[in-house]
Amino acid sequence: MITVRIPGWHGQESVAAGAPGISGVPAPNEQVLRESATARSSGNTGPIVTVDGLRKTYGKGVGVQDVSFCVGQGEIFGIIGPNGAGKTTTVECISGLRVPDSGAISVLGLNPQADRAAVRERVGVQLQESALPLFIEVGEVLELFASFYRQPADPAELMEALGLTAKRDTYFRRLSGGLKQRLSIALALIGNPQIAILDELTTGLDPQARRDTWQLIEHVRDRGVTVILVTHFMDEAERLCDRVMLIDHGLVTALDTPVGLAGHAGGSTHLRFVPSAPFPDQVLTVLPGVTEIEHEGQRIRVTGTGDLVSTVIRALQAAGVEAREVQVESATLDDAYVRLTHHAGHDREEVLRP
Repeated sequence: MITVRIPGWHGQESVAAGAPGISGVPAPNEQVLRESATARSSGNTGPIVTVDGLRKTYGKGVGVQDVSFCVGQGEIFGIIGPNGAGKTTTVECISGLRVPDSGAISVLGLNPQADRAAVRERVGVQLQESALPLFIEVGEVLELFASFYRQPADPAELMEALGLTAKRDTYFRRLSGGLKQRLSIALALIGNPQIAILDELTTGLDPQARRDTWQLIEHVRDRGVTVILVTHFMDEAERLCDRVMLIDHGLVTALDTPVGLAGHAGGSTHLRFVPSAPFPDQVLTVLPGVTEIEHEGQRIRVTGTGDLVSTVIRALQAAGVEAREVQVESATLDDAYVRLTHHAGHDREEVLRP
């Protein structure tokens, strides 16, 4: 089956406006207002997407239960979480592709259901599952999608900006994975959107293609487009995102900057070194902040918190030992993700907020 997703097309995914609970845009709750303040304090002009108490169910299953957040103008806002956590459901509700059961969504001051056509003009979407005819050319599909909008971007300029000009006459089926993702970004931008929603953009790409795609996403933001990025890759979120929201079991488990999230939830620093001479473990185990010492052949790995590096180096010097080949690993977003998803459902009191 071949699917071409057409903005404004009223097919299977088209739904009636005025669903219960979202006929208007009520004032956001205190949680959302706090996030709005955070977005403004980061230097942006204020939130352009507000989600308040979003809930969506599928039969007996729950897609999202009570999701609230804001996205500031000019942000790259990341959404992370396990498979089935509700990430794609959330962005589909924002873009108007799905009708929430309850909650309020405002996109550039518009309701994605009541103002569906206007939202489609302002929001570009690259979905996790989409397909194009195998024998459609790159230039042809961009011209086709441009015809759906009243004020589209120039296809030629977009191809030039995204490195697709040389592939103008190439069939979709002959594009590499990285080039297909470039085309996906181009299609999300062809309507000159103010917001771009990119869902699992780099899944299946080789490392170089992933990095090329990261540069393109940064280029999109530099064009003045706010980006909502759904990803499974923590290094991707760490590199690109101004703020990251973790969804697990349909609930927002954490929301902060990547650095803030890693610091709050990861916490530990790892110091590896080769000592110039043997020394008893007690030299380091008695230090405040040191939580673990491991021997890895000739290397020693010290785990702890606080100013670990300076504390360990001073203690070694006092013992007449030099630390050589020193490596320091700080807490990462990956550490935070593992810890938070592991505890999700067991200790909801650990929910983090900026």
